Amino acid sequence: MNDKISLSIPTKSEYVSVARLTSSVIANNMGFDIEEIEDIKVAVGEACNNAVLHTHDVDHTFDLSFFAENEKLIIEVKDSGKGFALDSYREPDLENPKEHGLGIFIMKSLMDDLKIDSEVGKGTFIRMTKYLNR
Repeated sequence: MNDKISLSIPTKSEYVSVARLTSSVIANNMGFDIEEIEDIKVAVGEACNNAVLHTHDVDHTFDLSFFAENEKLIIEVKDSGKGFALDSYREPDLENPKEHGLGIFIMKSLMDDLKIDSEVGKGTFIRMTKYLNR
């Protein structure tokens, strides 16, 4: 199986559930168990929430792609938002959590691989991978 599913989603928070639901259906069809599906949904939600939060123009969209391959699911989220300097990212202090800043930590914790490319003023690209039967 090598399927690609792509969506262009408005940068409005009410559409993040579409991304989460789509990820759930794809992961279920691939054979992921319920716990893995929940992890994938949460990670997708975090990535999409970041795209919505950091793309302030409501007339914009962000791109979401799923690559269902033999033993892995690759999910890509690309936005044209404000971006950020990756070298300034710090792991959160879990003893003193803040209201924001946990998204990358959550995605990294729930997925098997996480790659982020971001540049101030040029948007952000996130690639998350979850392996089947790992």
